[in-house]
Amino acid sequence: MRNRRTISVDLRERILGAYDEGEGTREDIARRFRVSLGLVKKLRQQRRHLGDIAPLHHRAGRKPMILAEHQRQLRAVLVEKPDLTLRELREILTLECSVQALHVVLVKMGLTYRKRHSAPGNKTVPTLPKRGRTGSVDKRRSIRRD
Repeated sequence: MRNRRTISVDLRERILGAYDEGEGTREDIARRFRVSLGLVKKLRQQRRHLGDIAPLHHRAGRKPMILAEHQRQLRAVLVEKPDLTLRELREILTLECSVQALHVVLVKMGLTYRKRHSAPGNKTVPTLPKRGRTGSVDKRRSIRRD
């Protein structure tokens, strides 16, 4: 099983310090500090590109498509036109997200959303017809004769 814990900054510094001092190849350094060869490569690359070797947890995961500015716009639009559908909201704000993502953001913002139909639901008349007789046949009326 792979170990996915974050490596401390101190250990990162010691790994790169040993490599910089020429105390062995990348493979030797990885064995010495009991880390993967990939970690040694990653640390060198991160230092070269970013100039820092601190953990990059804040960069993990998918970036949100609906930002704080979009949320402010959502509130403003919904104050003016509260009966817009999610698709209409997405088009007005020119967002490139899914309708579900928009729904999740509205819930997190504390805004309830329910699209109501223009006519109230019919509560006095049943919406489905009554069920007919079951498919059983009365044995006395059977057309089958012995």
